[in-house]
Amino acid sequence: MTATDDRLATTERLHTIPARIALTPPGQAAGRLDGAWWPYSRDLALELPSLARAMDDMGMITRATVNPTLWQSVPRRVPVSGRLVKVGWFTDEQDLHEIMLLSHRAGRWELLVVPPETAADTAQRMMAAAATAGDMRTATALVHAMSTPGQARTTDLQGADDPSETDWEAEGGHLRATRDGAFPIAAAVG
Repeated sequence: MTATDDRLATTERLHTIPARIALTPPGQAAGRLDGAWWPYSRDLALELPSLARAMDDMGMITRATVNPTLWQSVPRRVPVSGRLVKVGWFTDEQDLHEIMLLSHRAGRWELLVVPPETAADTAQRMMAAAATAGDMRTATALVHAMSTPGQARTTDLQGADDPSETDWEAEGGHLRATRDGAFPIAAAVG
């Protein structure tokens, strides 16, 4: 008898809650962002399938990129409705609060990632602003502008401003993937 650890196959079955998204209305020119997504947790492998399924009507999502600082780990591939969505990450090149979704036929979408712990009223304001036609603010600028006083900001993540981490990355250091192909990311909110 052979036991297998197929995390890719089981992850998709665990999360069937609908994605909380807001997109710029059809026919209106998007601003800097095409809308927003408010995940329930910082587990990208668990959250991405519902987002990709919600976007399927606009174009099948085949790739996604994130800034890894916001996530517990970043898997290389995530199963979505019988296919694998490839996931990449960029630290300096991609806004901390943004996810980019790519489709072979329909192009790409850049969405604000509302931090999961954000209060509902604040999250709704962030999502509405990100989906507003012509709003040219970056994802992080929206989060900072609309965060309520006293609420933890994701830029206050432990180690996010640690110079030794920046030096290490600049000198060619990189994270080692775990057995399932994910890159562990320390993302504790302080």
